[in-house]
Amino acid sequence: MTEPAAPRVRIRRMTYQDLPAVMKLEREIFPEDPWTEGMMRGELDEQPRTRHYLVATDGDEIVGYAGLAAAGDQADVQTIAVRAGHRRAGIGRTLMAELLEEAVRRGAEAVFLEVRADNTPAQTMYERFGFERIGVRRRYYADGTDAYTMMKKLR
Repeated sequence: MTEPAAPRVRIRRMTYQDLPAVMKLEREIFPEDPWTEGMMRGELDEQPRTRHYLVATDGDEIVGYAGLAAAGDQADVQTIAVRAGHRRAGIGRTLMAELLEEAVRRGAEAVFLEVRADNTPAQTMYERFGFERIGVRRRYYADGTDAYTMMKKLR
């Protein structure tokens, strides 16, 4: 696995036991449009067959999480989130690097994602990883905000 972002932060595979803490973070980070526990549980049901979900921990506390869907030659970043007080410490970059490594291991040729049009920090991080904006999904989020679709070619 990629080197952790901060000395105390560790990255590991998400488990069902992580769901209460992950769902609390989900509602905190995405209050306008959070996933439901059922949606997240459904993603974990597909792990490791077509999904790869990670958590970032600082001691016993989950401070971030991320997920990848991969099938055939395509992968999609399903989610990536870091608690506000832990941002800009490299956790998001570490999670993204892990997802991209997994996409390569699974034989993906390209990785796709959607990002809120008003989330400039996330867009900047994705661009640093080589993602390019390829389209817009109008009113994609529950509050009516557009999403940019982005892609990174792996091969």
